[in-house]
Amino acid sequence: MDAIQQNPIAALLFLALVLALVTAEALWLRRARGRTTDWSAVAASFGIAIGKKLTDIVTAGAVAGLFLLAWDQRFWSVEMTGAGAWLLLFLLVELVYYWHHRCAHEIRWLWATHAVHHSAEEMNLAAAIRLGWTSLLSGSALFFAPLCLLGFPPAAVLAMLAVNLLYQLWIHTEAVGRLPRAAEWLLNTPSHHRVHHGSNPQYLDRNYGGVLILWDRVFGTWEPEGERVRYGLTEPVESRNPAVIALHEWGRMARDLRGANSWREALGFMFGPPGWKPDAPRRFSKLVLRNPFR
Repeated sequence: MDAIQQNPIAALLFLALVLALVTAEALWLRRARGRTTDWSAVAASFGIAIGKKLTDIVTAGAVAGLFLLAWDQRFWSVEMTGAGAWLLLFLLVELVYYWHHRCAHEIRWLWATHAVHHSAEEMNLAAAIRLGWTSLLSGSALFFAPLCLLGFPPAAVLAMLAVNLLYQLWIHTEAVGRLPRAAEWLLNTPSHHRVHHGSNPQYLDRNYGGVLILWDRVFGTWEPEGERVRYGLTEPVESRNPAVIALHEWGRMARDLRGANSWREALGFMFGPPGWKPDAPRRFSKLVLRNPFR
């Protein structure tokens, strides 16, 4: 979705489409399941999306410059003229996205941006556009720029990343149950992504995939949907103000840094896992290679 937001007209049309889809989803949930939608939270999501657009305008040049710098230093060039090159780029973007997403849950400096997305306490299509404003500060582009070093043109990398993010719009919903078994095994589905947004202990830090769920199966972070998912952060934001939601974790980090008693503690508060404390640090999850065919 970031790529769409670089064009103001495309961004407005996209937000209008999302609003129409959110409305249709809300009407269906009310009629089929008797569920109401928190429209104040929906409005907050759209406010955050507009703020995201504005920050993208300011930071687009820096991101583009980083990608072009990597491209100028590329080891070789990959000709994007065949299906094989695009398939390879797709798989690499999926792999990089997995690790970027995982790091965004395990390193607080990145989590400060990503926590915005997890602040939604209802799973609906509006949650998909609730994206942090500080991705440049967190260094998200540093994960994907090396693909340009490997010889993939910046425009191709950004286009494939846009495909990855656009795919994820429809998986932010409770209106779709489980898909056929083959699809659930290979793809990131609404069922898998509901787990990812869960604050239940067994659902924390699971199902990081973009389009595919394959890398979660390989690296041991896949979790099937079981008990009812509780959405949102383990420490709720308790606000509908887009700016408060977008910046709340940075504020909490600043508060912790003011109370740090040493450089070690300061570094722990910034780059340790979310919830790190000097006397009871939360450990990184261990990397476990598993059989993806189970």
